[in-house]
Amino acid sequence: MKLSMIKVNKTYKGKHILRDCSVSFERSGMYLLMGPNGSGKSTLLRICALLEEPDSGEVKYSSGTGKIPQDIKLKRQISLVLPKIGPFNTTVFQNVAYGLKVRNVDKKEREERVGSALEFVGLTHKRDMNALALSSGETQRLGIARAVVLKPEILFLDEPTASLDPYSTKVIEDMIIKLREQGTMTLVMVTHNIFQAQRLADTVLFMYEGTIIDQGDARQFFEKPGDERAHKFITGQMVY
Repeated sequence: MKLSMIKVNKTYKGKHILRDCSVSFERSGMYLLMGPNGSGKSTLLRICALLEEPDSGEVKYSSGTGKIPQDIKLKRQISLVLPKIGPFNTTVFQNVAYGLKVRNVDKKEREERVGSALEFVGLTHKRDMNALALSSGETQRLGIARAVVLKPEILFLDEPTASLDPYSTKVIEDMIIKLREQGTMTLVMVTHNIFQAQRLADTVLFMYEGTIIDQGDARQFFEKPGDERAHKFITGQMVY
């Protein structure tokens, strides 16, 4: 599936958040979205995930057969993991199974898919625990399990390791690397951590004041970004 955002604008309370923002995600792999605070990264993800409408411009999802309508079927092909997960007051298993239930997946398949997702994130031993009792790192892993169990074609990750300790951060990063290596989905992730971006990215997109001003192969971007503002950001000269 290909995603294209074309000259999208978004304003909140009179403030421009996105300005004629255009970007395309055309293949499987890891896209890292970077930029100063307030540059519009999270808003871009929410619009791409069909959780918000742009004021103007267009968001297109298409397959080899052409444009896919933006309906409930499309929404089931994409998932978004937020910086903080809100678990339901029930077991870990039921938290992960919820999305499959509302999609009317039969019980046997639910059991298999949830079991695989919990194994992937290392929470099999906690399947019967109340999700509210999980640690912050485990809760974030739960959020990833709830997303990947749906087998999305595009997975959006909005700072999935924010506020986590180094161990939990590494665990999450290892999961993301595995997802990238599987090659079954496109991953689009927001991070402020330059070193994390260097570890994970295939492609880097740099956002500034509501638009993408630089992008390219990760190695090339970090060695020689094409925009001076991107250079200042990755070398610590930009205060934000």
